[in-house]
Amino acid sequence: MNIIDNDLLSMQESRILVENAREAQRLLATFPQEKLDEIVERMAEEIGKHARELAMMSQDETDYGKWQDKYIKNRFVSEYLPAKLRGMRCVGIINEDKQNKTKDVGVPMGVIVALCPATSPVSTTIYKALIAVKSGNAIIFSPHPRAKKTICKTIEIMVRAAEGYGLPAGALAYLHTVTSSGTIELMNHKSTSLIMNTGVSKMLKAAYRSGKPVIYGGTGNGPAFIERTADIKQAVKDIITSKTFDNGIVSSSEQSIVVDSCIAAEVKQELKNNGAYFMTEEEAQKLGSLFFHYDGSMNSQVVGKSAQQLARKAGFTVADKVTVLIAEQKYVSEGNPYSKEKLCPVLAYYIEDDWMHACEKCIELLLSEKNGHTLVIHSKDEEVIRQFALKKPVGRILVNTPASFGGMGVTTNLFPSLTLGSGSTGEGMTSDNVSPMNLIYIRKVGYGVRNVEDIIHVDLENQKENFNNLSNPDEKKPEDVQILQDILKKIMQEIK
Repeated sequence: MNIIDNDLLSMQESRILVENAREAQRLLATFPQEKLDEIVERMAEEIGKHARELAMMSQDETDYGKWQDKYIKNRFVSEYLPAKLRGMRCVGIINEDKQNKTKDVGVPMGVIVALCPATSPVSTTIYKALIAVKSGNAIIFSPHPRAKKTICKTIEIMVRAAEGYGLPAGALAYLHTVTSSGTIELMNHKSTSLIMNTGVSKMLKAAYRSGKPVIYGGTGNGPAFIERTADIKQAVKDIITSKTFDNGIVSSSEQSIVVDSCIAAEVKQELKNNGAYFMTEEEAQKLGSLFFHYDGSMNSQVVGKSAQQLARKAGFTVADKVTVLIAEQKYVSEGNPYSKEKLCPVLAYYIEDDWMHACEKCIELLLSEKNGHTLVIHSKDEEVIRQFALKKPVGRILVNTPASFGGMGVTTNLFPSLTLGSGSTGEGMTSDNVSPMNLIYIRKVGYGVRNVEDIIHVDLENQKENFNNLSNPDEKKPEDVQILQDILKKIMQEIK
């Protein structure tokens, strides 16, 4: 009997993939920006032809979300993202300040290991491949087991297009035998330079243990605050549109609504007018019990399901016109499932007396999962908006826009991204909408612009005499030189 150890096969394949990628990247690093741009354009053009097919394949394989919305995301990264990348310089001389005589040189990180979620497998894979090649990096994907066929086909289409225009073989690749051991081997390999983990929380600890830089775009528990000066109709429309997009699986989408008490009744009615269903306490308890397993992990059976499917699973029914299920809540707690991220069209609903109490509630919600992903505020009061921007422990704050679309850069001028840095201060490598600029080192070049003799006169043996002449009030000196002389004078006084 033949026994095949998939873990060993996966680990061996990982080593080969990284070694090949390392050699390919060394060649790729010699490519000028113009050549990299040509490859990116061809990759995007070719994968765009398959956007619809891959969207349908993705839903069939994962049973998450709606293929129509996945098709929109696939078009977004294969058309809008390349347009934003045009003209961006990532390698070589990327910035030059002739007045101050400094230059910035973009240097690729090297070999990137990429993990993509089953919720948005195609769009995230396309996006990561494009920004990696744009910045001169090799990239190896470890496909999510639930979306392996779809991710592999997506990569194969881009590999054929890219290598046809000169991308070195091995610079864009994926792990065929997917196991946790193989993925860990990819991350731990000495030639791996960076790990990009989008939404694969189970592999996050292993990524950090590798000792490599980690960009994590993870869970979001983002609240949306509707302040009393908001355009209520537009705010509600934005929230419903956002939360129903792909059945609520976008990480930046709203998880809770926090409402100013003086407009709560009007907001509630407007939500109902837009297809929201406010569950009874009993219905909310039944549904809430389905979100998570006993160990705290998310129940994949509710991810990306419609409001009608969720209600049936919980033992009650809602009308076909219902788009979102809402549970009225008062408190945020570890054991409350509505205090956490819900990757489906379900929202918690909180009422607070004023914007200051709403501010505290939003902070509670953000800290409950400690990832500080995204917060939305709907308001016309610039001072309230300013206070939220200053006080919230969050990676991005969106103003008067749907969170799903604003976070990705569709309805805002944030960089178009499918990896949204989810770390607030001290909790992650970056809170950026991750772009090619997050995948490079910037080498600094500085030309000499002043002589040491202009600052320090003669040598230390004559320092006493020179000290008395350092600052001649009749002598005009450049401002920077004068500052340096003043500092030196203070130091010498202390030594004396």
